[in-house]
Amino acid sequence: MSNPFVRIVEPLDPKQPLKKFFNLSKLEDARYARLPFSIRVLLEAAIRNCDEFLVKKGDVENILNWKVVQHKNVEVPFKPARVILQDFTGVPAVVDFAAMRDAVKKLGGDPEKINPICPADLVIDHSIQVDFNRRSDSLQKNQDLEFERNKERFEFLKWGSQAFKNMRIIPPGSGIIHQVNLEYLARVVMDQDGYYYPDSVVGTDSHTTMIDGLGVLGWGVGGIEAEAVMLGQPISMVLPEVVGYKLLGNPEPLVTSTDIVLTITKHLRQVGVVGKFVEFFGPGVAQLSIADRATIANMCPEYGATAAYFPVDDISIGYLLQTGRDKDKVMCTKKYLEAVGMLRDFKNSSQDPDFTQVVELDLHTVVPCCSGPKRPQDKVAVSDMKKDFEACLGAKQGFKGFQIAPDRHNSIVKFNFEGRDFELAHGSVVIAAITSCTNTSNPSVMLGAGLLAKKAVEAGLTVKPYIKTSLSPGSGVVTYYLRESGVMSYLSQLGFDVVGYGCMTCIGNSGPLPEPVVEAITQGDLVAVGVLSGNRNFEGRVHPNTRANYLASPPLVIAYAIAGTIRIDFEKEPLGINASGRKIFLKDIWPTRNEIQAVERQFVIPGMFKEVYQKIETVNKSWNALNAPSDKLYTWDPKSTYIKSPPFFDGLTLALQTPRTIEDAYVLLSFGDSVTTDHISPAGNIARNSPAARYLTSRGLTPREFNSYGSRRGNDAVMARGTFANIRLVNKFIDKQGPQTVHFPSGETLDVFDAAERYKQAGHPLIVLAGKEYGAGSSRDWAAKGPFLLGVKAVLAESYERIHRSNLVGMGVIPLQYLPGEDARTLGLTGWERYTIIIPEKLKPQMKVQIKLDTGKTFHAIMRFDTDVELTYFHNGGILNYMIRKMAS
Repeated sequence: MSNPFVRIVEPLDPKQPLKKFFNLSKLEDARYARLPFSIRVLLEAAIRNCDEFLVKKGDVENILNWKVVQHKNVEVPFKPARVILQDFTGVPAVVDFAAMRDAVKKLGGDPEKINPICPADLVIDHSIQVDFNRRSDSLQKNQDLEFERNKERFEFLKWGSQAFKNMRIIPPGSGIIHQVNLEYLARVVMDQDGYYYPDSVVGTDSHTTMIDGLGVLGWGVGGIEAEAVMLGQPISMVLPEVVGYKLLGNPEPLVTSTDIVLTITKHLRQVGVVGKFVEFFGPGVAQLSIADRATIANMCPEYGATAAYFPVDDISIGYLLQTGRDKDKVMCTKKYLEAVGMLRDFKNSSQDPDFTQVVELDLHTVVPCCSGPKRPQDKVAVSDMKKDFEACLGAKQGFKGFQIAPDRHNSIVKFNFEGRDFELAHGSVVIAAITSCTNTSNPSVMLGAGLLAKKAVEAGLTVKPYIKTSLSPGSGVVTYYLRESGVMSYLSQLGFDVVGYGCMTCIGNSGPLPEPVVEAITQGDLVAVGVLSGNRNFEGRVHPNTRANYLASPPLVIAYAIAGTIRIDFEKEPLGINASGRKIFLKDIWPTRNEIQAVERQFVIPGMFKEVYQKIETVNKSWNALNAPSDKLYTWDPKSTYIKSPPFFDGLTLALQTPRTIEDAYVLLSFGDSVTTDHISPAGNIARNSPAARYLTSRGLTPREFNSYGSRRGNDAVMARGTFANIRLVNKFIDKQGPQTVHFPSGETLDVFDAAERYKQAGHPLIVLAGKEYGAGSSRDWAAKGPFLLGVKAVLAESYERIHRSNLVGMGVIPLQYLPGEDARTLGLTGWERYTIIIPEKLKPQMKVQIKLDTGKTFHAIMRFDTDVELTYFHNGGILNYMIRKMAS
């Protein structure tokens, strides 16, 4: 059927009649001008894709009527313009695509129908780790190791880029996915198939929201959901409420964008924005660069929103020119946005749209701060860091507590490193990493770090040699301007050499600490500290030996590295004493905003971006030398420990099965609040005593060859064994942290995988009990795939992180939610009971279902299938099964 809105199609430029757009201003509907700018993007996509099948006129009306409909839990479809993936989530996506081709062929269909329809970019940035640091050849050595460890994965990805149409691979060594997206991949306005329309993107990484800072609407989705989008399916989403976040005033001269985003993160956590869009407005936005806005948008998952949108303004247009985009295309972008009423002037309050609610922040009130020691929303003013950490030492075990006995607060452990004697104590810094696209995309904080390093070296300050320092920029542009501005040599003198272009420490690829340091930490049971310019500091994520981890701006990372401890009051205590006996305070070496801006204006220029990005797909010689098979169906290697055909589609038929009641399920694990995807599906190192290690050893590998969980996401046998394998897992059935549980029929305490295998062999279904924010953290599809393979049929929680709930649905695992005011405690649940979950034949979104216990107790919970589309996926046994049946028939 033809599009019913074809009447508003017209050329953007009469001289180019074949280049058209849907002119939303021709709708002649007063509601359009009152819509939040983020909702206008959803509206345009619905109008352009309206076919009365996947997208209907009623969907368009619902979006136009957002002000009324927003509170009614109404489902709307959204077709993003692009999909972006990183390699940790990209490998399993390509594995699934390859396995889906096999499944479609078995069902009699054309396997080549399994092919991306929506353009997809895959950036390889998650595989490199900090094995070498503090040496001039660290970058080359880490990259060589990356290829040695991941050659098989990289060959598989290269096969995927050739076998599947519409998929581009950005090779390793290019940068971090979100920074490459910001500086290179993002279009702001698409010019495709004869139409102009707003750029939009979903990605298999929760920090995809970083691109919202440039005015490209984007957010993270599960790998499973992204695969459906790549296959041409719209995302089914509940039309969101939009919180208007009004920025006023100017930041103080010593405040960085990192301080601003950590302040906003804590504020919006308190406001409560889970499942909502946040849209920034107000005169304060005009004071922020695109890099500042991108930093704020990047941490959107940490404050819980779906998207954190900064509409396009003239500063956005200027950024496109600064980063070397084609001038004619940029001018066309501006013309299109003006025509459809999507170009914002933040100083013009008459443009302010309607919002669900408005909250404000005066930028003048922001102070320098960090966040930690275990969560990104736990902001601490730098002036309070010392006393806050010391309070955490003795506090009860929790997000702000380590429960260290008072008589051990000042424990010291002496050790020898490279022939010199040192001491470690609680609060000693052992990792200091300038890492993560959150900050390395921002020239102001990176140059600020460089200038601080220069002043520190000139003042005679040093960093202790045992501290693992590193600099992992998000793109080659960063190295370019740090080198050209003359600050790179000073960073190197303090140990901050470039160690790689990738996420590295921020995702747990921090590499090993020196053995003497590990021994000292273990001997004293010390709360050692990691300081990083990242966006995540959940316990067990950064490094197993750093129990406290603080997020900080790049200049503060260097400051704490020089100090060597978090237990310092910068206002009263010196960073250090130089060779001449002079006390050097932080204020003595902190660069002013004017200093930073002067250097930025001189050295961050369009030519740099053009030079770096014009050769990005061909510059890596190791990638170019890889040999990949050319077959359209992948030939699985049974000896491979990286790439394995998954069992998800074994026995799949075209016929649907009726949903069945889950009878007498055992509880595999019982959790409290804020169990993250890092707890459920770790991405870091594979512990030598774990089920995954035993499996790899049985395949002939040595511990040196284990690599990380993240690198083995293409092998379900490893990932199932790695599910719930985090050493910091807190399971209520066990009286200590660790990846174990009780196997109730035998009463034995076992590794989680081993217990699940016993239940599976006996034919017992499993469930998981959890508290609030179950599945917080990175968008990790294996956090849903893993429990599915362990035999988990349902999760019963107080609340869910948005992407993780969607991923559970995508795998056919039922997300159940306690009724308001109820939880495991109020219902008297111990987890030792057996649970029967009554699944009726006729299901509807968010219906209540009855749960019966073997104790005789009965209660109800909400089945969190939020839309009819999600119910369709469930009836098919998951979204991928649905797509296979659709393609095969």
